[in-house]
Amino acid sequence: MLNFARDTLRDKLDAMTSTPTPRLAVLILAAGKGTRLKSKHPKVLFEVGGKPMLAHVVAAARALAEPRDIIAVIGHEAERVRAAMESTSQTSGLSYVLQPEQHGTGHALIVSRAELSKYDEVVVLVGDAPLLQPDTLRALYDFHHQQAAAMTILTADLANPFGYGRVFRAALNSSEVAAIIEQKDLEKDPDKHDPAQLDNKEINSAMYVFKVAPLLAHLDSLSTANAHGEYYLTDMAKLLRAAGERVVAFKHSAADELLGGNTRADLAGLDRKMRARKCAQLMQDGVTILFPDTCVIDSGVTVAPDTTIEPYVQLLGNTSIGSDCRIRSYSVLRNTTLADNVLIRNGCVMEESRVGDGATIGPYSHLRPGSDIGPGAHLGNFVETKKVKMGKGSKANHLTYLGDAVIGAGVNIGAGTITCNYDGVHKHTTTIEDGTFIGSNNTLVAPLTIGPNSYTAAGSCITQDVPEDALALGRARQETKPGWMKKRREAAGNK
Repeated sequence: MLNFARDTLRDKLDAMTSTPTPRLAVLILAAGKGTRLKSKHPKVLFEVGGKPMLAHVVAAARALAEPRDIIAVIGHEAERVRAAMESTSQTSGLSYVLQPEQHGTGHALIVSRAELSKYDEVVVLVGDAPLLQPDTLRALYDFHHQQAAAMTILTADLANPFGYGRVFRAALNSSEVAAIIEQKDLEKDPDKHDPAQLDNKEINSAMYVFKVAPLLAHLDSLSTANAHGEYYLTDMAKLLRAAGERVVAFKHSAADELLGGNTRADLAGLDRKMRARKCAQLMQDGVTILFPDTCVIDSGVTVAPDTTIEPYVQLLGNTSIGSDCRIRSYSVLRNTTLADNVLIRNGCVMEESRVGDGATIGPYSHLRPGSDIGPGAHLGNFVETKKVKMGKGSKANHLTYLGDAVIGAGVNIGAGTITCNYDGVHKHTTTIEDGTFIGSNNTLVAPLTIGPNSYTAAGSCITQDVPEDALALGRARQETKPGWMKKRREAAGNK
């Protein structure tokens, strides 16, 4: 009992003397239009690597904060942006601030004042920098604390810095920043700047870390006296320095990581870089990708080692591929799961489907949403499935449509078979039980159950349930009339 009391007292003393962890928010600026993209759509919802740019930034921000502490400033088509973020678990649960009119980056923080006042520190990010990595944010935040700064600016050197705000240091090799000057202001007053400064290649990424108290204390001092007539958040560097606060820059070596998607060409470049990074990571993890420059693999795709991806394959959305699979050229898989040892032959299209161990699909099969193909099953040339569960080892090799069907194990479905699942108003299910043989060119009119180990004859239209071990025929009896064509020709005057 005495030891317990001593330990409890020590814990209380430690809590009283230790420095509390700062309350940290991440604020993402995501209110803008796609003006330079020549688009009516929200800029941050343009996709790179198969996901909206904003979703990538949120994923990086989660290295520093929980979703409830990540605040997106939204404006143009705000509800559409919110809906897009709340649609997946990876980006749901964010907080939002509405900026109905956009008057600059500083204005975004002005409208966020009430939310920011709940925190000690804030990391400010832009919603169109999809290549930003979690490790970069951790390094930026650590540097901010090491420097005991009120404001830390994430910067990089660009070979061609035109168009970006330039970061001017207080002295050579100093981490302290004297000012940030936007491109238009440099052009407007070139005589005010030393020529060496005009050639400065250190650009402002528009991403920062702030102590919240001095930031909020000086927000009202921002002005619109600049070339854009907007509230520049960059002006906060001068304001804080004038107040005796420390303003520093953290230069990142990977400049590409900080670039935004301002034009369609920018988006294409960002997408190319992200997909190249994805392919490189997969190959490092043991995946063979033949001619990776030809493949389109989204950032959310997972592929296990020893799988081979041939040229011109697209793996999209949240597709997951097992080990020892082979995906042949021109196949497109979206939100699809393959188990191990699956062969996808050329030209298959698959969406929201599952394929079991050792199955073979294609060539030219189309698996629509809800298709669940069992282990060792085989779908072949020009077979289409929709909301189908197919059992182990079953086959549909040629020219077949299977919709709204439950198919057992060891079933053989002949060429040209279709399940008639739609009566013009409702969809109905066809059930084909284990071991059944469906003859070629069958029409199976649902609702329908075909019992185990039964057989349907080729060319049949099956409209009634078939019991176990039965033969079902549903076709007209053939009638042959000898000489009929000869008589027809003669009647027409042709010998």
